[in-house]
Amino acid sequence: MTNPTSDVAFTKTVKAIQSRRGSRASYEKLEQRGGWQNRVTPELVAFLAQRDSMFLGTASGDGRPYIQHRGGPRGFLRAIDDRTLAFADFKGNRQYISLGNLAENDRAFIFLIDHQNRRRFKLWGRARVVEGDAELLAKLVDPAYDAQPEQAIVFTLEAWDKNCPQHIPVLLAEDDVRDALADSNARIAALEGENHALRASLSA
Repeated sequence: MTNPTSDVAFTKTVKAIQSRRGSRASYEKLEQRGGWQNRVTPELVAFLAQRDSMFLGTASGDGRPYIQHRGGPRGFLRAIDDRTLAFADFKGNRQYISLGNLAENDRAFIFLIDHQNRRRFKLWGRARVVEGDAELLAKLVDPAYDAQPEQAIVFTLEAWDKNCPQHIPVLLAEDDVRDALADSNARIAALEGENHALRASLSA
């Protein structure tokens, strides 16, 4: 019998804790259905298209964990096929911890959060660094984005899950706030113009 995809996170120790804490029965039902999704779905594609930020988790060969923030224009993390995601990796502080970790240990984790709609997606998989592949980078880079990629990171999806909105603060993107304020200010200006014209007609 094939292990459920959720076993990527639910180790024997995790399952023992779930049993002790009373949540094991509900997760057993999930496992009977095969576990979490392990393919890129339209829902995941739509979610990725709106993200301009993510966190990439890696670990060194001896298991030392590391979390790195990565970002770009909306949709920078893209689906290549139904099992593969990739993004152009731009120059950062040049510590190269994630790259070093992936050279020793290809297990990786991607955490994505949508503050506006209070959603978070968790992706388990394996990642590799791809250097010197101009064709791949051409698929990943937005020509309007003024930054030079150093390499691509390709993520092979093993499982993904989405969480509840608990404790996610509602935050709005600067561009969205600016657009909303522009619409509001335009409406205010129009109303002020109508009010001025009305006052002028009444005093004539």
